[in-house]
Amino acid sequence: MADIQETIQDLGRQGSSIADEIQQTVRDKKPLTIRRIVTNEYLLHVLSMTAFLLVWHQAAVSGLFAGALATPWQVVERFQGLMTDTLAGLTIWGHIWASTQRIFIGFVLASALAIPLGLFMALNPYVDAIVKPVFDIFKPMPPIAWISISILWFGIGEPSKIFIIVIGTFVPCLLNSYNGMRLIEPELYDVVKVLGGGRWNEIIQVSFPASFPAIFAGLQISLSMAWTCVLAAELVASRSGLGFIIVQGMKISDTSLVIGGMIIIAIVAWLSSLLIAGLEKYLCPWKRDIAGL
Repeated sequence: MADIQETIQDLGRQGSSIADEIQQTVRDKKPLTIRRIVTNEYLLHVLSMTAFLLVWHQAAVSGLFAGALATPWQVVERFQGLMTDTLAGLTIWGHIWASTQRIFIGFVLASALAIPLGLFMALNPYVDAIVKPVFDIFKPMPPIAWISISILWFGIGEPSKIFIIVIGTFVPCLLNSYNGMRLIEPELYDVVKVLGGGRWNEIIQVSFPASFPAIFAGLQISLSMAWTCVLAAELVASRSGLGFIIVQGMKISDTSLVIGGMIIIAIVAWLSSLLIAGLEKYLCPWKRDIAGL
């Protein structure tokens, strides 16, 4: 059975490689035209970012928002200063690390709890019958609604912030694990049965690999939720982190500090999302990417 699967995988890899080579050859033979240059993906990226920065600069200098909008260059200068100067005893790197550390702890805890639970719920109807009703009660609750009770339970220290992150990231992880396992095509299990496999072979060779893409999609969503939750927690009570920077900028009416904090959150969240995507490509080499989607 293992030999058959290895042979099929080898054939799949060979076929994919030949197809890729043929497509690459066809692409290389296309003549260079003005249309191809204008529609180049990277050129469009540059043009869109340039247009965005120009509109932003013009809106700032024209006083469109009553002077409460810093120019892009003012934001850059402000955060260049924070790389060496301190705010509440930390440079910008220290605040980035404070938020990232909270994200990492809460995200790992939620994933370690939610993913196995979602898989067990999908595989075992008794676990599903016990857990799902309780989960459905708490699922619609916004994570931010837990901030007040988390402060009452854990105070304003780190545990309350991590608790909010765990609450916010738990639901997407569990839902995607659960649905990823339940939506597997039944024909895949039939293949294992035809080859003489049992229940354990179905779980190991079909259920887990087929559900991995959905699990990683849940991790991507959970990571976005984690940044939303940590920002909300730091806005309420914190002396460090990117949310704290935004609050300080609001208190002293420093729009460059507020906008800069928002941009840094977007950049760090994007980099962490790329990390999850890279891990998915490494652990799920069988996942097929469809061009143009």
